[in-house]
Amino acid sequence: MSATGATRTVPSERARRGGRGTHGALRVARMAFGWLLAAFLVAAGGWASFDPVEDAVRADGRERSTMTLVACDRDACTGMLASTGETVVLRQVIAREEGERLDVALRPGTDEAVRTGAAGALYAGLPLIGALLMAAVVIGGGLRLYRTAWAVAGGALAALLATFALWI
Repeated sequence: MSATGATRTVPSERARRGGRGTHGALRVARMAFGWLLAAFLVAAGGWASFDPVEDAVRADGRERSTMTLVACDRDACTGMLASTGETVVLRQVIAREEGERLDVALRPGTDEAVRTGAAGALYAGLPLIGALLMAAVVIGGGLRLYRTAWAVAGGALAALLATFALWI
């Protein structure tokens, strides 16, 4: 007994283990949810990037040519293909100047062109790069794996910088 007359209760071993078990289960659930969320983000970014990257990289079944830009506005440029002389559209958010010549591939069944080479593949992969940046936040903040998060974010930022360096 203490000086005040109150008795101090000590939790039994069983009660302590139960508390640790609940805490451990919550920790495992948090880790599992974090990894599932990060994997979902990367998978969604890869899914969104797959078709545009395939058009920019694959050679079979796609007409490849050089496009001379004729008219550009804020969202797209139109131009003539050197091989056929037909008018095609290059959708982009980074403005170009009229008279520029770019290597492009036509998307099958459309009059839409995509840039080829490293610049086109990286630009088409921007949804995946953005998903990697978001996954890095989940890995660092939710999973508390800071070095892994910095590595993922660093790789995504390097790809983002390379995209804009090659695009311009």
